[in-house]
Formats: sequence, structure tokens, C-alpha cells
Amino acid sequence: MKVNKSNIQTMRWVDGTFEMIDQRILPNRFEYISYDSAQSVAEGIKTMVVRGAPAIGCAAAFGIALEALKLNKDNNTDYIENLEIAFKVLAESRPTAVNLFWALAKMQKVMNENITLSLEKLSNILLLEAIAIMEEDININKQMGAFGADLLKDGDVVLTHCNAGALATAGHGTALGVIRSAVEQGKKISVIADETRPFLQGARLTSWELIQDNIPVTLITDNMSGYLMSKGEINAIIVGTDRVAANGDVANKIGTYMVAVLAKRHNIPFYVACPISTIDLNCPNGEAIPIEERAKEEVTGYRDTQWAAKGVSVRNPSFDVTPAELITALITEKGLIYNPNKFNLNSFLNNS
Repeated sequence: MKVNKSNIQTMRWVDGTFEMIDQRILPNRFEYISYDSAQSVAEGIKTMVVRGAPAIGCAAAFGIALEALKLNKDNNTDYIENLEIAFKVLAESRPTAVNLFWALAKMQKVMNENITLSLEKLSNILLLEAIAIMEEDININKQMGAFGADLLKDGDVVLTHCNAGALATAGHGTALGVIRSAVEQGKKISVIADETRPFLQGARLTSWELIQDNIPVTLITDNMSGYLMSKGEINAIIVGTDRVAANGDVANKIGTYMVAVLAKRHNIPFYVACPISTIDLNCPNGEAIPIEERAKEEVTGYRDTQWAAKGVSVRNPSFDVTPAELITALITEKGLIYNPNKFNLNSFLNNS
């Protein structure tokens, strides 16, 4: 399905309604789902209607605003207590994505600063903050893309894992945002997309996004990347991340660590595109990052098709951790952080 790219918005606030693209059914169908409460948004996050750390953060901000608007409509007198419950429900939706907690902290701060106002005024202020967080994310991604684009040469072939594009953010994307920005500079860039088992974000989402933008993309299975690297067919690797620890370790979609190890073996630069909000200085290292385990059914089959033997034991960690020493640089909206160890991260953040 081809969709006019100018119409692709991962989430939108239109005529008093919050909607998100249902990413579970792409690329076969393109549909929006409407949300009206924190609980419904949390369910959308859990079931991966929306995914990607920046997009999850933006969605959670709208979840709080929607809950306030709903409480106001219902003339709820215990609205502060109910809003605190809403914060808790959203915080529990996907534990690995630090942008979720960053966005909720921003919404909590705005609520605390305006807690003496009427619920009607407070709900409108929270809505404006959610919209601002969404718009800020798009601007950050474009700034990040500009810094990252300078790392790519005309004619480069870039491998990416999972989907770190417009669908994983409010717009433009992190890893795919770098590629988009390089193409906007006039460079001819082509992409190798790992299919990204078990949820197939590369096959379903990254491939679909790039086709909308007429950027050449080739799909491979997750176990083919080493072969292509050994043949000199990949010039750079760019991925996104759900959390960067204080020592530079990075949590991203399961399989990222494997790609980073192969990149190191073949002397291919391995870049991680991430907003500064993804850097969690309160998390000392990758071992401290909570890794979500998802349902076994995601591994044993897909939708109505089941291919695994009945009764087989299954592991399904959704993320893995790539050690900092395997990362060439972090690409942020404030610039590049080479060799992202604890010292370099702190130095960069203190001077940006």
C-alpha cells in the first residue's frame, strides 16, 4: 500500500480526538485508532499499536492529557487521585523505554505547577504540553538527522535494525531520520533492513516507510547481515535505542547486540541515533536496564499462522544491551558523542 508521505503522522490530535496509526496491521492496512483515556493509551502501548521510545513518550503524554479531559467531562471531584493512578498505569506499560518516564515526568511537573487551578484549566494546560512534547520530538529528530547525515557519503549502503523511523517517533525518525536527512542533502543512500524477528518491525515498518519516501531498501533476514558485511556490501550501521545507560551501554531491539559485534569484526562504523532524553544518567550500566519479556506467541507464530512445535519452551526478551565499546558514536540533536563512555557522556551533556 502506497500512502502520501505528507499524510503519515504516527499520532495526531484532530478536532478534539487523539489518534495513533495501528502499526500491528501495517503494511497491509493503514488505519488510525482513537483514544480517550490513560488506560486506553497504555493498552495501545502494551499491545504495540505504537512502539519506539520517542513515540511511546509522546503517546504517554497524551494519555495524561486525555485522562484529565475525561475527568473534567465527568465532573470528577477526585481528579488528582485519579490522575496519579493514570501516571502509574502508563509508567507500567513498557519498562525499557526511558522516554516514557521522561515524558511522564514533564507532565507531572506541569500538573504540580498548576494543581491549584480548576480541572478545566488544568486539563487544557496538560493538553498543550502533550502537543508541545510531540512537536518538540519532530524538531529534535530533524536536528539529529542533520548531524548524522554528515557521517554518510554519497552512495553509502546503510544497515538498520528494527524500525527507528517516523513510526517510532512523532515524525521524521531517529535512525531513519539520519538517512532521510542525508537524502535531502542530495546523497544517494540505500538501506539494508533486517526483518527484525519476532515482531518483524524491519520487514513490515522500516521497509514500508522507506518505500513511501522512494529510498531504495533491501530486506534481509536477521541472520544474513554478517554475510553482507563480510562481502563489503555495508558501509555503515545506524540504529535507534530505548535507553542509554550512564556508561554508554545501549538497549535496543533484540538482535542489535549481534549486529554490533559483527560490525566491530568487520570495521564498520556502528552509530546509535537517540535524543538526549534517551540518556538515563540514573542508570549506571546496561545490566541495570530492565529488559521486557513478551508473550511466547510472538515467537511461535505470527497472527493466525503458527510454525513452532506445540509444547516447545520459548524465550522472548524484547531488547538486548550493546556495550559502549562497540558503539562508534551516539547521534543526538546537540551533536555527536564519540566513544560514549561515562566520562564522554558527562562531558558532552555538561557542555551542550
